[in-house]
Order: sequence, then structure tokens, then C-alpha cells
Amino acid sequence: MRRSVAVAVALALLLPWTGGGAWAGAVFLGPGWGLTGNDTGGIISYTPALQRSAYRAMAADWCARWGRLSHITSMHRHYGDYVGFVCMDRPGMIH
Repeated sequence: MRRSVAVAVALALLLPWTGGGAWAGAVFLGPGWGLTGNDTGGIISYTPALQRSAYRAMAADWCARWGRLSHITSMHRHYGDYVGFVCMDRPGMIH
């Protein structure tokens, strides 16, 4: 077990210099399940199990990290699709 972990770490360190780093990281690119974003907004994975208000609350909590307001921009009600949102400055906010 320890040996396989050591080999995996060694390969991960060597791949960027051998040109294989982009290929190795390609598996992990893109958004995963849940919420993915930054200070300007993000996307939330859609699932029918959640109510519409849950997505608004998740976006509001995310944008509150930066003292901003949230706005849902798109909500495609298809399993596996995403709910998009943006984070906006509060009125009168000084940068």
C-alpha cells in the first residue's frame, strides 16, 4: 500500500516535466457535483431532490463570502445540468 502511494506521488511529480501532465490532469478538469465558482459567480449541479429555494440559498451563502449579493441567471431543470448564478456588488459598495 505504501509503495503504491509513493509510486503515484512520484509519477504525479514527473508527469508535468515529461509532457504528460496535461493528459493526466484532463480527467480532473471541469466542475464536479455540488457548487463550483469564485467571487464572480458559479454553477450548482441540478438535482430534482432539491427545491428551487435551496439553490437560491446556496448561491446566497457562496456570494456572502465576499460580501456580495447573488442572482440566479439560469436554471435548467434537467438532471445533470447546472444552475448558474452571479455575485454582484451591493449598492454603495466601495472597492
